[in-house]
Amino acid sequence: MRPSSSGHLPINGLSLYHEVYGGSTASPLLLIPGAFMSTESMTPWVSAFARDRTVIVFDQQGHGRTPDTSRAMSYERFADDAAALLRALNIERADVMGYSQGGGVALQLALRHPGLVDKLVTLSATYRRDGWYPSVLEGIEGSNASAFAGTSVERAFKEHTPDAAAFDAYLEKVTVLNNNDQQISDEQMRSISAKTMVIVGDADAVKPEHALAMFRLRGGGDEAAAASGALPEALSARLVILPATSHVGIFGESAVLVPMVSAFLDDVTPATPALF
Repeated sequence: MRPSSSGHLPINGLSLYHEVYGGSTASPLLLIPGAFMSTESMTPWVSAFARDRTVIVFDQQGHGRTPDTSRAMSYERFADDAAALLRALNIERADVMGYSQGGGVALQLALRHPGLVDKLVTLSATYRRDGWYPSVLEGIEGSNASAFAGTSVERAFKEHTPDAAAFDAYLEKVTVLNNNDQQISDEQMRSISAKTMVIVGDADAVKPEHALAMFRLRGGGDEAAAASGALPEALSARLVILPATSHVGIFGESAVLVPMVSAFLDDVTPATPALF
């Protein structure tokens, strides 16, 4: 697909690259890539969602075609960048979906700019550092430039900044960002006004009990529906756990997940069969 519009915008001291697809009157969807990822990474998701709704995707600071600056990286700053982008595009309210680090940014966007977020989808993301398995955090600490030599991450960065020292500095900043992660409190999670969908794999880097905690803090687990055996209306939270699916693997499951996410965004629930 080709974007209906694209380019760089001056956002919070960045030259932030973005793309807009489709032109549906349905609520627009902002897609936020994960760490080390760019707009190109989101192509399968953009293509699937843009059939029915306007889709916005952007490169975060230092990622893809958005050059890095001396500014420190944080989930909060990235969320403010996303908010400023939506306002620059004259979008008053959007659904938001983020993968991994992008899911953490989506959470911050819903917390810091609640008026901009209609529905919220986190894909393999956490709201606290202890939501990751310890081995994941150890792997993040060990990240370095040699691990990314010859990869799409290195190529994408050096297309706009052909400087080895700058690439090393960028990797260090992203590593520090993800190693420190974020510490959203349970109270803050409960305060989010957006209906929320939590998605993880059962072999994810995110602990399944953490995903369940997110689901419950967002209002999931309806006892009345459980007692009746039926779901009379769309609830405030949904939980998806895909079987035999890893943190990287889940990103390749757009064909499975897009229909589920679209149903959530449209407040559609499965029909209850007439069993009795």
